[in-house]
Amino acid sequence: MPSEPKASMLRQEITLEEQAAARPHRSLPARILRTLMPLAVLAGGVAVALWLMQTGPKAKPRPKVRNATLVEVLPVSFGHQQTTISAMGTVTAAREVELKPQVNGEIVELSAELVPGGTFSKGETLLKIDPADYRLAVRQLATDVARAESELKIEQGNQLVARREYELLGEPVSPEEKALMLRQPQLESLRASLEAARARLEQARLDLQRTEIKAPFNGVVQSRQVNLGARVNESTALLTLIGTDEYWVEASVPVSQLRWIDIPKNDSETGSPVRIYDQAAWGEAVFREGRVIRLAADLEAQGRMARLLVSVKDPLGLSGENAPAPSMLIGSYVRVQIEGRQLPSAAAIDRNLLRDGNNLWLMDEQGRLEIRPVEIAFKGQDQVLVSGGLAPGEQLVVSDLSTPVAGMALRLQGKGQQPSPGTDRLAANAEPKRESKQ
Repeated sequence: MPSEPKASMLRQEITLEEQAAARPHRSLPARILRTLMPLAVLAGGVAVALWLMQTGPKAKPRPKVRNATLVEVLPVSFGHQQTTISAMGTVTAAREVELKPQVNGEIVELSAELVPGGTFSKGETLLKIDPADYRLAVRQLATDVARAESELKIEQGNQLVARREYELLGEPVSPEEKALMLRQPQLESLRASLEAARARLEQARLDLQRTEIKAPFNGVVQSRQVNLGARVNESTALLTLIGTDEYWVEASVPVSQLRWIDIPKNDSETGSPVRIYDQAAWGEAVFREGRVIRLAADLEAQGRMARLLVSVKDPLGLSGENAPAPSMLIGSYVRVQIEGRQLPSAAAIDRNLLRDGNNLWLMDEQGRLEIRPVEIAFKGQDQVLVSGGLAPGEQLVVSDLSTPVAGMALRLQGKGQQPSPGTDRLAANAEPKRESKQ
């Protein structure tokens, strides 16, 4: 049995040999060509690749440039600057009086101008009280004075008779007896009676004059409380008169601004000039002129503001010189601009250009943003006066930047986005940041 596997193996070997002997034998050149063909294809591919690499377009490195933000700038200039303090105030009367009669009686005459808004000159008649009773009193007292004068003259004649009798007597008497003999008490009594009668007459004449109510100063009627035919006495209010020569504007000013204002301490000194605006009544550009005259002794209870009194002459424009000027109304809420002291050297900067307190944005010589703190000497409503931290000719950035960063690149209108000095060096080390939208 073991001989059978060996026999099958021998038969398989014989079969393989027969098959190999039956195949055709290949020649040597064919075998060489078969070997070199793949090598040739590989060499050709390498050559084509090298040719493409040498002759194809080369990608040039692009410089990384930072995008510069477009801004507007203004040059900084220094010079004499005028400080201006803005405030609000109320128009009040410099002179106001409520007139009452000094005598009793019935009103028999009223001036045609005695209505609210009517104007009067000093000494002009406003109204009249019935003078009949007072004229009669004057006539009666004048008679009393004449009677007292005649009695005094008679007594003076009796004095002469008494003196002659005393001289004829020739006897020494005491001073008291001499005064009685010469009728000195009678003479003094009549003289006193005459003076009293004259005083009563003068009072009657004064009361007669007081039946005619006259304007104590140049004024305008604010209100009238009586009419024709009314009976009045010393406690009756007739009318309210406001002086037209001068009005006051009571302005509220921060205490910190007082050092810039010239406030007179007496009538010989001159206060700071003031412009008064009432846009609602006069328009935007129309103003009246005045001057600071006094500083109130106390502060406002609520706002803790100082109160300045500003004098405005001829507020109703009644004189020829001020006729074109608008009229001021008592109680009006007005805006005032007080001309303060000057600064010899400062730069005027719009207040909205201040950033984060007292900082300003500047464009330096390299075209980069600089955030610089400055020294502010005066802060007004619209402008600030900078006295330090700036130099003349520097470029002040007036544009708004959404994300300002010190050192960021800036550019001006009409100039391309050229890399500023030092940008190439920065671009070689870092990727450029994307510019934010304005």
